[in-house]
Amino acid sequence: MRDLRIVFMGTPDFAVTILKTLVDKKYNIVGVITAPDKPAGRGRKLNESAVKRYANSQDLNILQPTNLKESRFNEQLKSLGANLQIVVAFRMLPKVVWQMPKYGTFNLHASLLPDYRGAAPINWAIINGETKTGVSTFFIDEKIDTGKMILQEETEITKDENAGDLHDKLMHLGSHLVVKTVEEIKKGNVKTTPQPNHLKINTAYKLNRDNCKIDWSQPLDSIYNLIRGLSPYPSAWSVLCNNDEKLDVKIYSSEKVVETHSYSLGKVILSKKEMKVAVKDGFIKILEIKLPGKRTMDIKSLLNGYHFKNEVKML
Repeated sequence: MRDLRIVFMGTPDFAVTILKTLVDKKYNIVGVITAPDKPAGRGRKLNESAVKRYANSQDLNILQPTNLKESRFNEQLKSLGANLQIVVAFRMLPKVVWQMPKYGTFNLHASLLPDYRGAAPINWAIINGETKTGVSTFFIDEKIDTGKMILQEETEITKDENAGDLHDKLMHLGSHLVVKTVEEIKKGNVKTTPQPNHLKINTAYKLNRDNCKIDWSQPLDSIYNLIRGLSPYPSAWSVLCNNDEKLDVKIYSSEKVVETHSYSLGKVILSKKEMKVAVKDGFIKILEIKLPGKRTMDIKSLLNGYHFKNEVKML
């Protein structure tokens, strides 16, 4: 049985759950690498990463390099004497870092690799209408998310699940898989397999303003999946035209209504309790929305407090 000395690398809440599981199970965490503090808010107060806040609460040794290739950081990392590194929701590592520990550096990725390599696997799995996804562990190599696979675990994506729901589900599934992977490494039993190269591999592209905008000419299912795949963050958005007024609005949840109609695409149909947008195969019924400078609200609140004119449409 190997005596493991682990360095953990991660930044957001997703990574905290995995680190906490490792700490709770009494693994020897000799160091935590996380992002530097960033100024945030009006006062530009320095904001610590979720991983740093948790690591501090456990008195773990923390390093926050700005440059992972810098010799001083690499000397500090080496001095920790780690023989295994675990990476969860961090950034791309240079070879000098990932090849340092004796037993390697493995990464937890929130997809069934080789599908959905990249920055936003949880979002894209839903956006593309997948019915299953999962988590994978693999040893890091020179490219992004391409290393030899260690373990995978699968889960279903339910038809109404949004990215926030799936994030939490995969976070807990990922904790279980990381522990399982560490145990295999500890026993010296790790078996790896190269990732298959399919002709068509889905990519988890970085999310931006353009690919988060709703195209109302798309099919009903595609629009519905985009909205739930981007909720609660970063959120799908559209331009709401209320006569001459144009507002960028964020849409957080919706329902599908399959129905034949003769409305133009993007036409908004309003009643006292409902706001529907006409699309190819029916309507998208909007349930939660956010106007610029306002809080997120349900549709009844919007209809009670906002004055709509005669011609309302989504662009």
